[in-house]
Amino acid sequence: QVQLVESGGGLVQPGGSLRLSCVASGTIFRIDDMGWYRQAPGKERELVAFITSGGNRNYAAFVKGRFTVSRDNAKNTVYLQMNSLKPEDTAVYYCNAEVFTNFQEWRSGLAEIYWGQGTPVTVSS
Repeated sequence: QVQLVESGGGLVQPGGSLRLSCVASGTIFRIDDMGWYRQAPGKERELVAFITSGGNRNYAAFVKGRFTVSRDNAKNTVYLQMNSLKPEDTAVYYCNAEVFTNFQEWRSGLAEIYWGQGTPVTVSS
């Protein structure tokens, strides 16, 4: 019903920047929160940042001041601008979204959470 596709990952040197994008498509009535998570090898998946439909942003402490989350509601897209990257930022980055697929779901507040397939980010010299 709903697909999330991330792009923009890759290999970057320490101190460099990357911009991740995630586009939601399919049966979408409205999207509530959109966010980014990451999972490093051997570690649990952790929240990086999320943004509400109204534009309020929240960040994990370890990325504050370096990463910026934004969204384009008209395009059902969320972005993650990552600056001053460190080797410890190496992980697979996943986006997720709370999606209402019809009016009834939205009225009842019953959003479904969808995940993208992930895009790898490697920070190394």
